[in-house]
Amino acid sequence: MGLKQGIWGALLCTTVISSAAVVAQNDKPAIPPTLEAKIKGLTKAQRDFLTSDPAEMFAGSYDKLFARLTTKTPQEIAAYIDGAMAAVEAAKFNPKTDMAAIPLDTENENFNGWKLRRPQGLEAKREPGPIELSYYANGRGAGMYAGGIATFAGAPVAIYPEDLIAGKVDVAIVGAPLDMGSGYRGAKGGPSAMRNQYGAGGVDMYTMVDPDKELNIVDYGDIAIDNMSTERSVQHVRERVAEIARTGAIPFIVGGDHSLEYADVAGLADVHGKGSFGVVHFDSHYDAGKGGVHFITHGAPVYRAVKEGHVQGKNYIQVGLRGSWPGKEGFEWMRDNGVRYHAMPEVEKSGWQAVMERALKEARESGKKLYVSFDVDVLDPAFIPGTGTPVAGGLTMREAIPIVRRLCAENELVGFEIVELAPVLDPTYRSALNANTIMHACLTGVAMRRKGITQAGYLSELTTEHGQPYYGEKAAKEGKAEKIDPDFARGGRRPRT
Repeated sequence: MGLKQGIWGALLCTTVISSAAVVAQNDKPAIPPTLEAKIKGLTKAQRDFLTSDPAEMFAGSYDKLFARLTTKTPQEIAAYIDGAMAAVEAAKFNPKTDMAAIPLDTENENFNGWKLRRPQGLEAKREPGPIELSYYANGRGAGMYAGGIATFAGAPVAIYPEDLIAGKVDVAIVGAPLDMGSGYRGAKGGPSAMRNQYGAGGVDMYTMVDPDKELNIVDYGDIAIDNMSTERSVQHVRERVAEIARTGAIPFIVGGDHSLEYADVAGLADVHGKGSFGVVHFDSHYDAGKGGVHFITHGAPVYRAVKEGHVQGKNYIQVGLRGSWPGKEGFEWMRDNGVRYHAMPEVEKSGWQAVMERALKEARESGKKLYVSFDVDVLDPAFIPGTGTPVAGGLTMREAIPIVRRLCAENELVGFEIVELAPVLDPTYRSALNANTIMHACLTGVAMRRKGITQAGYLSELTTEHGQPYYGEKAAKEGKAEKIDPDFARGGRRPRT
């Protein structure tokens, strides 16, 4: 049997026997006696391969592998193993045929042109500070209704760090339209979609706090991206995020795919110090994949941020994990590195309220500052169809809004990101609207903290209590609630006074 036949034989043979492989003390599976008699002629290398991880990969499990081989002759077994071993070797890097790196033309005179800052001397001289772009007087915070040029939350624009400093900017929202870190394109449209949709400005009815009235918020434009190279792009994103943080403003990064989390976290660590803050990571995927060919992808930022020490594993909190990734080894990696996780099975078991309170408590207990990373695919696809890797069974907006608002209110925030919005995949405005709503929840939290609202889980009495005679908790405590006119309960007269 040739190499091709050996590989396809491994993939296509589906016979299964009932006897399961027993796992030995060294975690290597014990070979069933029925198979043992047929493999006496194998070499040591072939026998070692038979109980290796790559061998299991070809069949899906050792049980299935041993079942397949038990039905074969000794010669067929040897051919199968030889074919699998050859395939494993062929997958490895070969310096004779493969490029270890894709060379760049370093002699090109425009090598750094994609990220070159426009010299300020080319512009008319002006005083540093934010610039209002709306032609209309009532444009602030109105989103797509503002007129003029669309900006994040209808905010004025800042171009240089000097503008942030002069304007005493509290929050600088910056786009990062990167989508080369994902196998699914479209996330680079996230910043423009959120600018052109409402939902990021105005009063928060839950708290009756208006972020625009409490904070100086600006749109800091988009960070330049080399969409032929994620590696080049994340380095520049890291520089620009650090640039914002050094002025004292809080960076709010609008992606772009989740590769950005590595660059964003690293840029903040460059300013605040490694290990000085924690991260709450909302995602349907754990994004701590390792061992990949590329330096960074949208499935690896958590691993790289922890590996490089920008954030300690014990200060990483995952919320919303579900689906088919990771497997057991992923959860073991998180446990080994102290990462705490709250997967959707925990929500199913304990209920969302209990899980939310656990995550909020964990975020506070380290006493460190906090970074919030929000991948929109943590939400159920019913709310965010416009994302590259949707997974059913996610959070609802009613679950996501309060935890984001509380995280940003009850902790000192160093930064926030919202990523993986791919508006091209949603023919409606729903995905961009909901993404803006999540960002507004965090802006509200920051504004609450600035305003001095420190009560955990604070909600406005104006919108939670009716405020009229005999209504609400106060009336119930005073024993007056029963005096409500029954006609009023049916939509008739007001309560008796």
